[in-house]
Amino acid sequence: MSKEFIKRDITDVMLEMYKYFPVLTMTGPRQSGKTTLLRKVFDHLPYYSLENLDIRNFALNDPVGFLSQHQEGMILDEVQNAPDLLSYIQGLVDENPEKRFVLSGSSQFSVIKKITQSLAGRTGILELMPLSYNEVKTQADKKNLDEILITGFYPVLYSGKNIANLFYPSYVKTYLERDVRDLLQIKDIMQFQTFLRLCAGRIGSLFNASELSSEVGVSVNTIKSWLSVLQASYIIKMLAPFYENMKKRLTKTPKLYFCDTGLACYLLGIETEQQLARDKMRGHLFENFIVMEAFKNRHNQGKDSNLFFYRDSNGVEVDLLLKNGNNYSAIEIKSSQTYHIEFETGIKSLESLLKDRLSNKAILYAGDFENDTAQIQVLNYKNMGRVV
Repeated sequence: MSKEFIKRDITDVMLEMYKYFPVLTMTGPRQSGKTTLLRKVFDHLPYYSLENLDIRNFALNDPVGFLSQHQEGMILDEVQNAPDLLSYIQGLVDENPEKRFVLSGSSQFSVIKKITQSLAGRTGILELMPLSYNEVKTQADKKNLDEILITGFYPVLYSGKNIANLFYPSYVKTYLERDVRDLLQIKDIMQFQTFLRLCAGRIGSLFNASELSSEVGVSVNTIKSWLSVLQASYIIKMLAPFYENMKKRLTKTPKLYFCDTGLACYLLGIETEQQLARDKMRGHLFENFIVMEAFKNRHNQGKDSNLFFYRDSNGVEVDLLLKNGNNYSAIEIKSSQTYHIEFETGIKSLESLLKDRLSNKAILYAGDFENDTAQIQVLNYKNMGRVV
């Protein structure tokens, strides 16, 4: 496997923001490649990691001296470890608009809250998720679907630096549990691990805090608090329901997905492609894969997600809606290798509701037959870039 730098799709919008904002902030999950990307693209700026105790002590004890070392500015990694620096950065960029600070952090809670207080109007904010399919398409196209799902998309797994069955156990122990402990001070980590695994078993399902509360043995408020931390740590992503004031009764509860299918497979105890091929969660994991690709595509353009799902009171559902102005694209996601006309049912129901506002309709599945000229396009997932 190649150990070369993988070009990230977010680079163009990142460079555009760098022109107009004195501070550029990049958040995202640990190991999503933030440090590698920032050091590669902004190699003219000195780099400091605030996880390094010596550097952090210098920064906290003499913030002005630390931040003024270099006239051009600097890259500050893991800035959530020294959030008080942000107030000093505000003063420095106000005095010298040509100075540039590039910040990165792995927690939305501690980074974004402080940034909105200290650097409002002065920073562009981007989220770097794990690799998109498009970014590693040459490698990913050589893998079968089960291998793609079980491998996931963290950069180390595509740069030859690690393998999935070693990476994910370490990731959970080293990063996830540590971040969670820092944010919540959880006393019984086994309860939290149970919660994580139960969430993995609910991929693509409506989130039900009461149900999880009963199964884990903690309060509903605790479940909601844990969920917030998983979202802030970029482990879980919630897909909002489509809702407009209309006669049909529509679901108002979000659906739960994981930011990476490889991590979800690990939490589900799925260790091999053969096991995944027979597992009842395979279809849900495939849906998770496509939904996250849609999220990544939006993030990599620096745009709000604008993604939804549709479900009415009769259980009629469309897996993914992409909002574009006042119009929508509807996508049904199926892991089957065989196309069935019933796949179109949800889209046709939505079409009767939205009429000409439904500007694009597609079925993404695992089969080889394609028809991109029909009213409802039929595409293999490898060509999802045409509609997602």
